[in-house]
Amino acid sequence: MDLKDKIKSLPLSPGVYLMKNSYGDIIYVGKSKSLKNRVSSYFQNSRNHPPKIERLIKTLKDFDYILTDTEFEAFMLECELIKKFQPIYNKQMKSTASYIYIEIDTDKANLSVKTVNVPNEKHSNVHFGPYTSKNTVEKAIQGIKEFYKIDCSSSSKRNTPCLNYSLGLCIGMCLGGKALEKHAEITNRIINLFNGEDMNIIEEMEQKMIFSSKNYDFETAAKYRDYISAIKSLINKEKVIEFAEANRNILVVENLDDSKIKLFLIKGNKILFKEKYDLSDINEMQLLSNIKKNIMNYFKNNESGIIKKISKEDIDEAQIIYSYLKSNNCNYVIIPNEWLDTNDEANIESMISGLINLDSK
Repeated sequence: MDLKDKIKSLPLSPGVYLMKNSYGDIIYVGKSKSLKNRVSSYFQNSRNHPPKIERLIKTLKDFDYILTDTEFEAFMLECELIKKFQPIYNKQMKSTASYIYIEIDTDKANLSVKTVNVPNEKHSNVHFGPYTSKNTVEKAIQGIKEFYKIDCSSSSKRNTPCLNYSLGLCIGMCLGGKALEKHAEITNRIINLFNGEDMNIIEEMEQKMIFSSKNYDFETAAKYRDYISAIKSLINKEKVIEFAEANRNILVVENLDDSKIKLFLIKGNKILFKEKYDLSDINEMQLLSNIKKNIMNYFKNNESGIIKKISKEDIDEAQIIYSYLKSNNCNYVIIPNEWLDTNDEANIESMISGLINLDSK
């Protein structure tokens, strides 16, 4: 079938598309809320496409697609397929080097804040991440170091001033004394910042930004605006990681239309179970019984969705799930472990009824 005819036959449904070259190799995986609109966009207004898309279109000879019930499922499936096939045009999720960590050494003799691709797990190190944007991480760390003047360029710290000290970028850790105590204090504040326990660093940097703007130093104000934006982005990413590592039992419902719903059971960064229900074709008792049975099967004593520490292999799914739960596309509840341990069917049933709003059906 001609590509244009194949595009015309595409549905306006959510799903994933897999673009192929003349050898049948998958060169790009994408997702969309509307497959027809998205795939057809590649062949419209070609002069407005970035160079990467133009190269993709020239190489494209065929495509396959997989339908999903929801956009959320399309996101998750896209992530899975990119990791499976590692298409040449999906560079961001293909390259493990794109993942980066913040590494903070709390050893008083080696205090440091830096970015690394592979964490050093020595006992004095504290890590945050993984993050997917190297530029964002480096900008955030650069901003904090510049603001607090902890960018020491001396590795020996032999009580001689470093070059950055003479440039006003180092408070004098290289000279020892009280500057080392100040450095340790700032280091603890940075750890508390990324733990979400102390936002004062952001507030102080915002004051610097406002002061610079009022004094017509717009270059400095813009620079600190970007620093603050980068830091806030990383803190939000830490919330994603914390949420996933909590391994909560999450029951999610998305309305597909007036009578159909899609139900998901999620734990950690995984969808353990999903099912579509037609509420007009099933009675309330059957529905509640089916959902309760699956909750017990997939949440109780099930280790498959449990993660102890988010790794670079987990972060993409965790981000998709977190963003989905915070969107307006679904409703969700968290089922306490105690209810599962005590087989508290009454509370579980009440929670399901409220989530699906059975009383109004």
